[in-house]
Amino acid sequence: MRLFRRGESASTLDLLIAGLGNPGAKYAGDRHNVGWMVVDELARRRDARFKSKFNGRLSETRLGDSRIALLEPETYMNESGRSISAAARFFKVASQDVLVVHDDVDLDPGRLQARLGGGLAGHNGLRSIAQALGTPEFLRLRIGVGRPGRGDPRDVADYVLAPFEAHEDREAIVARAADAIEALVSEGLEAAQQRFN
Repeated sequence: MRLFRRGESASTLDLLIAGLGNPGAKYAGDRHNVGWMVVDELARRRDARFKSKFNGRLSETRLGDSRIALLEPETYMNESGRSISAAARFFKVASQDVLVVHDDVDLDPGRLQARLGGGLAGHNGLRSIAQALGTPEFLRLRIGVGRPGRGDPRDVADYVLAPFEAHEDREAIVARAADAIEALVSEGLEAAQQRFN
């Protein structure tokens, strides 16, 4: 099964992969920035370089036979759609060929879920993207970050805007998420779901 429908559009890209996060050093290690961390890892594996474009950082590269673009919107999470929709229009990619990588408090830390479409679960980044693309039917890789534990006085917003704890093994979570994206691109969504969901 091919994920991509070559020849059906004028797109020069097989997949636009956008990692969500907030710009600035103070947010760099936060759970909310795990999408950026995964895109950084994919770029590192390909020795890809970023340039400023679409109110974000963009890198065009290959993953196997597929031509991909890696995007880190720098619009802050709540306006991610502005950057992603501009890139999608430029590359002429359909919404189903946009993969959004983001944190999810409803999944246990490190748990992954790849899917096409779905709800927005109160995630302001996803809401912005669905609004800008005109549809919620885009690919997602949800990366579990969990919720504050019993006795943790932080609300969810403060929790996601805090760094991963050492025992959560951020590097392993990021590496596994990057592996899942590589599987999704090379083997298709269903195969990636069976291996990583």
